[in-house]
Amino acid sequence: MRIVLLASGSGTLTQAVIDAFADGKRDIDILAVGSDSPTAGVLERARAHNISTFVVRPKDFADREAWDSALRDTVAELAPDWVVSAGFMRILGESFVAAFPSRIINTHPALLPSFPGAHGVRDALAHGVKLTGGTIHLVDTGVDTGPIITQYAVPIGDDDTEETVHERIKAREREELVRLLAHLAHTDLVVDGRHVRGYAASAMTAI
Repeated sequence: MRIVLLASGSGTLTQAVIDAFADGKRDIDILAVGSDSPTAGVLERARAHNISTFVVRPKDFADREAWDSALRDTVAELAPDWVVSAGFMRILGESFVAAFPSRIINTHPALLPSFPGAHGVRDALAHGVKLTGGTIHLVDTGVDTGPIITQYAVPIGDDDTEETVHERIKAREREELVRLLAHLAHTDLVVDGRHVRGYAASAMTAI
């Protein structure tokens, strides 16, 4: 299975995928790691493992549509089976999503459809929920609105902060994404409207 990873920041989630699959022994080929920023730490993580990298900066294009098309073309040339948004802090546009229908995976630090957007952990805490978690879903043209593949729960304690909750979510997120990708190397998903079948999710047990 051929994958391309997209990330904007330091790349801890990408590192988990690299650690699990970069040796090529689990039938997964990491074709490249791409970013919207040339200074993103994730690029150095990829280069340290001799994984190809690319950067498509929004500021280099006249508008968002032009950037989206350039990103689409760059990824399409690699011919991946799956595109993994691993902390990519840009909304993928219609042309990109149309080029990889039901083949783009995203992770989100909340139990969707609750608390979509860039501040899922902060918004959950502000709302006073006692249980949050993470979601891995397929990407559509909305903001965190695509069909859900799997979810996992994380409790919120009285003394928790946004940082402590987010760290627990990220630890679980790394495990769950690696588990899903290992599964997809041998078994495809079945997408029926908003329902995704073909993946036996791990238990929703809170940690």
